[in-house]
Amino acid sequence: MTPHTASHGLLTHERYCAEIVAQTVLLRQHLAGADLSVTVPSCPDWSLRELAVHVGGAHRWAATIVRTRASEEVPDEAVPDFTGPDDEDPAALDAWLAEGAALLAAELRAAGAGLPVWSWSWQRDAGFWARRMTHETVIHRADAALAAKADYDVAPDVVADTVEEWLRIVRFAQDTYPEDTANELRRGGRSLHLHATDVPAGGAPAEWFVELADDGLVWRHEHARADVALRGPLTALLLAFYRRTSPDDPALEVVGDRGLLDFWLERATFG
Repeated sequence: MTPHTASHGLLTHERYCAEIVAQTVLLRQHLAGADLSVTVPSCPDWSLRELAVHVGGAHRWAATIVRTRASEEVPDEAVPDFTGPDDEDPAALDAWLAEGAALLAAELRAAGAGLPVWSWSWQRDAGFWARRMTHETVIHRADAALAAKADYDVAPDVVADTVEEWLRIVRFAQDTYPEDTANELRRGGRSLHLHATDVPAGGAPAEWFVELADDGLVWRHEHARADVALRGPLTALLLAFYRRTSPDDPALEVVGDRGLLDFWLERATFG
């Protein structure tokens, strides 16, 4: 199989738009009745309310970029209602989150995936923002679920695309920012294998062979022996890979060089 260094995503533009709204609905369910002042364990600089405001602000920021056909970065202060509702009532926060997700989805649908707009990334169009805001919401919903002690699950194709996008972001950091810790992952071809054990054959991608090549990260969907493998249910795999939970989760199994996996997790960061 051809190694990946780029990806336009596994899902359609319409699916991304729908998932932004659907994932926000689930996020709002995690917040309902929760103590919004509690610290988010996977984002300890934020309370649960601050996490929610971050997500809703990101939705409005991306919607403004797409709506205005921005050709350069949009400052936060130029985004209407970016900082959340003034009212501390949880109902006001809930309504603000719902409104922002719907607004973003509407702007993305009206624009279409190929509309040229500014982004910080390798892909400068509205399609990038549809995908990025889907996974921004997926991952921060996990943060909220951990804080609220709520159940968390995501459709396999969405999880697989979240993994794919994260790999692409790490490669982008290597290609773009010489001082980024991602460049320490140029490790002479050492390798990791991610293996989801609960994805039916013919469904979403279930395996990633990730090579830490000297000239940059590459990956392919293949069952192959690597220096270290992380195995388990796809959602648990995602949460560990995104550093939301530990590889020591009982649902997961680490086979091989645990030090290499830890080395990856410590350096595969961005922003």
